[in-house]
Amino acid sequence: MDNNEFWWLIDKAKEKSKGNRTLQEQLLISSLTECLLDEIVEFECILREYLIEADDFKIIAAQKIIDGYVIDDPYLYFRCWLIGQGREVFMSALHDPDTLADVMDEPYQDFEELLYVATAAYEQRTGKKENDDKEDVFPRGVASARGLDYDFGSFTKGDDWTEEQLPTMFPRLWAKFNT
Repeated sequence: MDNNEFWWLIDKAKEKSKGNRTLQEQLLISSLTECLLDEIVEFECILREYLIEADDFKIIAAQKIIDGYVIDDPYLYFRCWLIGQGREVFMSALHDPDTLADVMDEPYQDFEELLYVATAAYEQRTGKKENDDKEDVFPRGVASARGLDYDFGSFTKGDDWTEEQLPTMFPRLWAKFNT
């Protein structure tokens, strides 16, 4: 699996689910179960690469404006949501988080379930449970062994900001979520 195939799966599930994240999760798992085991593992690795790529002070600032706060788990789940919106929304937001004003109507968006789709598909394909595997060939174990940790050891990119800067950093998001 390469990045284009990853985004094709994400975009297809997003389109078919029409905003229903539970359905989007199910569609992703279903699509991944049709893939080779190595491709399921690569999906997990690519997902983690994008989670790391989105670990940026600009994304933190956008979430701060949208939700009013940023803490570890909701920040991770927000980045999952961002990936789950598809390639175009994700890439646009990385370039200019103010573009999220075009796609968000409500705060507190998350898609934690995206973190587990590769494992669920792998379990369905093999009939084994992740915790039962002593070789750690499951997607999460392989990705961690490759150093793709999206929580621990990753470093947020970009320049930090102060709350006073937020209205001018992303004026469209500020106008939409701070009225």
